Amino acid sequence: GSAMTANTTRLLAILTAIVGAAALRLVPHPPNFAPIAAMALFSGAQLGRRPIAFAAPLGAMLLSDAVIGFHSGMVFVYASVALIVLLGSFALSRISVLRLGGAAVASSVLFFIVTNFGTWLMSGMYPLTAGGLADCYVAAIPFFQNTVAGDLFYSGLLFGGFALLERAVPMLRTGAEPRAA
Repeated sequence: GSAMTANTTRLLAILTAIVGAAALRLVPHPPNFAPIAAMALFSGAQLGRRPIAFAAPLGAMLLSDAVIGFHSGMVFVYASVALIVLLGSFALSRISVLRLGGAAVASSVLFFIVTNFGTWLMSGMYPLTAGGLADCYVAAIPFFQNTVAGDLFYSGLLFGGFALLERAVPMLRTGAEPRAA
């Protein structure tokens, strides 16, 4: 019936937003100013903890990485994305500007911790000691401000843009589709 069509239309709109965000990685941008965390938060917030909430952003990442190039730290980036989907599903079950800002900053911190741990472990640039790990995190600090700025910017763009789209296209609004608990 029409409820199925509305659900399908909403899902397609959400998936299009996720793939579109991943495609933005292919556009020149300042280092670490990227839509990755926002895309993962959005997926978790909109799709809950269903398998597609993880598959959509990870699949979009895989497609964009196929263009950009694969690297040794990918497993840590992908693990971060999956954790940020979970964060979005819990922290943004109700979306507000304050919750979104907090979740975006939390995702920046999570991404920083996980991916730089991966750099320390896999790159060979740092000794595999507590001091080496500390040096790796310290060396990454200058990139962190761009991570936070990108996560806040793209979260505002994705969530704000989708909220405007829902206003303009009533079929996209929630109500017909139950979220995963």
